[in-house]
Amino acid sequence: MKLCNNSVGNKIVAKMGASGKMKKAGGNWVQGDSFFDRLIEVDDLSERVRAGSHTLVVGPRRMGKTSLVRETLRRLQANGECTTFFVDIEGAEDPADAIVEIAAKCRSATSVWSRFGKAIRNVASRVDELQFRDFKIRLRAKIHSGTWKKHGDAIFQALARQEKPSVLAIDELPLLVRRLLTQGTDDITEEGRSATDVFLSWLRQHGQTHRPNVTLIVSGSVSIEPILQEAGLTAHMNIFQPLRLDAWDDNSSSRCLAALAESYAIDLPQEVRQSMCRRLRHCVPHHVQQFFDHMLTHLRRLKRHLATLEDVETVYERDMLGPRGQADLPHYESRLRLVLSDSDYHIAMEILTEAAISDGFIANDALLRYRQYYADGGEHTDFAVENILSLLTHDGYLSQTSGGYRYVSGLLEDWWRLRYGGTFVPIMKRY
Repeated sequence: MKLCNNSVGNKIVAKMGASGKMKKAGGNWVQGDSFFDRLIEVDDLSERVRAGSHTLVVGPRRMGKTSLVRETLRRLQANGECTTFFVDIEGAEDPADAIVEIAAKCRSATSVWSRFGKAIRNVASRVDELQFRDFKIRLRAKIHSGTWKKHGDAIFQALARQEKPSVLAIDELPLLVRRLLTQGTDDITEEGRSATDVFLSWLRQHGQTHRPNVTLIVSGSVSIEPILQEAGLTAHMNIFQPLRLDAWDDNSSSRCLAALAESYAIDLPQEVRQSMCRRLRHCVPHHVQQFFDHMLTHLRRLKRHLATLEDVETVYERDMLGPRGQADLPHYESRLRLVLSDSDYHIAMEILTEAAISDGFIANDALLRYRQYYADGGEHTDFAVENILSLLTHDGYLSQTSGGYRYVSGLLEDWWRLRYGGTFVPIMKRY
């Protein structure tokens, strides 16, 4: 039995790099010098890997799940503890696509590829000569609906035979599961449920068989549990221990803003940082850093170094909520479309808009009216609203509170109200 070597220790080094300066996060995920806070979670995930425990990283969008996983893998690999692979399967339509993506990542590890490549001789013989895109095309020709299991088995066997333990992180598994369940239709089909059952059973079997030589980490921009609950397939995830990632607290957010301000030579007084946190209300790491980026641009245009409370309001209203400054928030809507049927998607949109125009709160009386409205219309049962509320709370749009549900994020609430609230008619006025 192999476990990750802990001889190097798991002490976390300074989070702002050797330069002592924190960099702005320019992409969808960060690591190294730009990675901030989350040190407890890095320790936790690293310890799970060392113990050979499989992990499901859960949490709302933009909490830094991908960054957490990538940074943990980077440190484990740099310390020589494990061989790590991060695989993004967002574009995968079926299990064969997912296996191709995993196999393509194995190309970077000679010892893994030399074992796995025996099953794909025509590709393996020319692996060094092929450009990456052509390489994946050739892989896809070999790995298809009739062979994905065989080749997937070969990959896991190759990973398990490494001198060091292997860590396989699979990002966006929930999107593949949803596509499998619906099979190109609007709703879950029996064929889709069967195909999903086969794929997840296969993944679960390998997770059990090759533990602790192969450790799995699963994550995604939407949560997998509500999707599997709807399909009645939740048992497949019982080999994974959940690791919840939530928003920063105000103190962490303020420290992040202060570190960024020092790195970029501007002055954000404590009252300004606190005001920025209050405006966001729920300090999603991406939104905190985005707020800073807009504030920095604003001050540079004015040729000032000191930010004021008035600057906070200007930047929030003009940039954070403005079309040119906020390209991220529409993703909250588009992700709902990916994981809900068309009819359920429209109900979710109505519930979110109703809450947005009602000071961020939708009362139980209004939700009861929604249940009656859609049940009477014959399109749904009242369980549709319950399933949607479960998804919206699980993915961080709303939280249940006394008498109803409330928006978690002040930024998302304000954006949703501006985008959809203008002509919306509340349910109590139309039914």
